Amino acid sequence: MTRPGLAIYNSDMTIRNVSDAKEQLSALLVMVEQGDEVVIARAGRPIARLVPFERTNEPRKLGALRGQIWISPDFDKPDAELEKLFYEGPIEPVD
Repeated sequence: MTRPGLAIYNSDMTIRNVSDAKEQLSALLVMVEQGDEVVIARAGRPIARLVPFERTNEPRKLGALRGQIWISPDFDKPDAELEKLFYEGPIEPVD
């Protein structure tokens, strides 16, 4: 029986607590490269999962966001107030 709130893991999954994961990161990454899944837990509760990175070979499509986003034509126009603060403003924030 497990404690309430704790997950029951698949038997082929590697589980490490945070401090062990810090010490064993290189070895855990090798395991992930070999196809294993690694779960990192804090106080017995899973907080992260290391899985192999899946690279896509498909090139990005130009214009995929056409009509969904908008960029102002003057987005890169200099801002006099911002430039003045950058060159003449205080180095540290003023409270």
